[in-house]
Amino acid sequence: MLFVTSENVRDGYLDISNPKFLPLAFHEKLRRTQLGQNDILVNLVGASIGRSCRITQDIGAANVNQAVAVFRLRDLRSAPFMEYFFQAPTTIKRILDMQADAARPNISLGNLRQFSIPFPPLPEQHAIAEALGDVDALLDALTRLIAKKRDLKQAAMQQLFTGQTRLPGFGGEWEVVRFMDVADKMIPWSIVGGPFGSNLKTSDYTAEGVRIIQLQNIGDGRFDDEYAIYTSEAKADELLSSNIYPGEIILSKMGDPVARACFVPSEGRRYLMASDGIRLAVDARRFDKLFVHDFINSPYFTQQAIAASTGSTRRRIGLDELKRLPFLAPPLTEQTEIAAVLSDMAADLTAVEARLAKTRALKQGMMQELLTGRTRLV
Repeated sequence: MLFVTSENVRDGYLDISNPKFLPLAFHEKLRRTQLGQNDILVNLVGASIGRSCRITQDIGAANVNQAVAVFRLRDLRSAPFMEYFFQAPTTIKRILDMQADAARPNISLGNLRQFSIPFPPLPEQHAIAEALGDVDALLDALTRLIAKKRDLKQAAMQQLFTGQTRLPGFGGEWEVVRFMDVADKMIPWSIVGGPFGSNLKTSDYTAEGVRIIQLQNIGDGRFDDEYAIYTSEAKADELLSSNIYPGEIILSKMGDPVARACFVPSEGRRYLMASDGIRLAVDARRFDKLFVHDFINSPYFTQQAIAASTGSTRRRIGLDELKRLPFLAPPLTEQTEIAAVLSDMAADLTAVEARLAKTRALKQGMMQELLTGRTRLV
């Protein structure tokens, strides 16, 4: 029989992609924990307290463990409404406020049994569930569209960055250079790694000053701005060879994927790399900077970087190994045209991602209004 735990209860769906099983004899013995369609599951313990889903698929013989509460409705016609009720931000907050003061966060079944639920008439329940279901359908369609556009962009990068597909008007052989040849030799430290860890310690961090770019800031084609730490101007001067500047490219020595890259943001005058960063100041006389950025993040270059890296659980590439990787260089005009094509695809993808974010926010607002009775549909 299927054994459902809090790990299987995701936000709005039951995830049984990695199922656990118990002997079927336990299913008959533990009748109180048996599961069926339209049961609503709510996590009681740990970091996922309040996370819930409704069982909409046929899962066969299944039981749940003590970390998950089961809500079984007398009238199954209310199941879609109740599913959304438990997903609402206000409901989740109320559940979190019931947590016991203990070493491990938890809530009790007793608390949930006393949980009051605003329960509109059945026709209004159906109208609310239908309205939110329409938004969910749009979210699903946008999510699938984003996945499709990402796959198309990856395929285009694979074709364009290896010369398998050429843009109209271009022909001839591409030059194969080493990655280090992309750097501008007229700029000091144009391709260099961050300082040794012992040269930049937590004691060097300050509340303001020169921002330090850490590994978690380096996304795959994007700069992650959520985490920010700083050091003093004096420390940045001391580590001048590890300074990096707006518009330059920073690569990661570690992570998933290794050697991913993004542009350094334009907000600061200069930045300081942490130990796992690599600076690349592109030679603009021979290379288009956007082409280089996208080439680094292409499947072709990523595969080369992974092959040159070390480590089993977490891959790492050294600066010397990175410098020796092959870089396929078409003429500068073709580089610029390829970069423009991929830039248009990226802009299209960004627009759909922004629409997805707005639709998610719209759903949150609708739930806040409809599931509290502030806005009535019928």
